[in-house]
Amino acid sequence: MPLIYASILSVAVLAALIEEFSKAYPLFYRHGETERSLFVLGFLVGIGFGVVEFIEYVVFFKAPVFLRLPGIFFHASTTSIMAFGIGKKKPTLFYLVAVSLHLVNNLLAVLGPIWYVGGTVVIGLAYFLSWYLYNRTVERTIPF
Repeated sequence: MPLIYASILSVAVLAALIEEFSKAYPLFYRHGETERSLFVLGFLVGIGFGVVEFIEYVVFFKAPVFLRLPGIFFHASTTSIMAFGIGKKKPTLFYLVAVSLHLVNNLLAVLGPIWYVGGTVVIGLAYFLSWYLYNRTVERTIPF
């Protein structure tokens, strides 16, 4: 398999599918949470994941700090989007939204300098969607 195809498959497709599922998995086992508290938990799980990934890339791979900082909040945004879906009983739909954002961002990163424009748009869209969905949550307990 040519290197570009292997990179696209592993970095863009598989990473997006696995990371988004892994980050959201603990959120399925929450009881007595409100929609808003579940959303915040998702955001915090994503922050934690993003910080660990940030440290890995900056320390081990010597990635520029300014390029990796937005990724912390990108992970927080996509995980909170997934948490919103869990709270609204539509996890599959919002999982696909989070995976799509992640996949496109990673694909643009694999393709090189095009990420500076396209990645910025995707990350901005994830931030906006997270903020928008946060404002659509309510303080009512989620029935399980």
